[in-house]
Amino acid sequence: MEGGAYGAGKAGSAVDPISFLKQPQTILRIFSWIFSIVVFGSIVNEGYVNKDSNNLYCVFNKNNNACNYGIAIGTFAFFVCILFLTLDLYFPQISSVKDRKYVVLADLGFSGLWTFLWFVGFCFLENQWQITPSDYLPLNQGADAARAAIAFCFFSILSWIPWTQAKLHSVLESRTRKPFRARRLPKTWTQPPRDIRCPHIKGHLFI
Repeated sequence: MEGGAYGAGKAGSAVDPISFLKQPQTILRIFSWIFSIVVFGSIVNEGYVNKDSNNLYCVFNKNNNACNYGIAIGTFAFFVCILFLTLDLYFPQISSVKDRKYVVLADLGFSGLWTFLWFVGFCFLENQWQITPSDYLPLNQGADAARAAIAFCFFSILSWIPWTQAKLHSVLESRTRKPFRARRLPKTWTQPPRDIRCPHIKGHLFI
């Protein structure tokens, strides 16, 4: 088993939930998870209002696409965070370097994608909120929910960017690292030649 591949400890090490929860990357992932709950929770609970009818419409300029986008990206981010939190917990147990590589690449892809989607969501919701007429929201119904969704879209961008950078750094570092190769040890004993001739000794050893 190889240890230290793709930023992890030695493969096969025991899982320690307490130490795992204290790691900065775990705390950052939990914050991303909470932010996603705030975004889709705000829109689901107070993101739809009605005026002089029983029909509900989105607080973002009556654009249902804006509400649907916020709910969709928040819900998917919620499940993605749970998935990668589980993978982060059991990552040291993965002994295969190839499997570790696939996990890190998948994390890199999702982190980069969700950073972009949160940025699009922030711009989309902010734009629709700016052009929403005040008469669409009697008594400021849903205004706090709309502001909360926009704010936590922005916070989500800030929480996913470090993950993207960390996983990209891990991939680049692992690619530049030279693979370990066992060195051949020199032979400590060689067979002497069969024909050994003693040198001619002149004189006598004893007088």
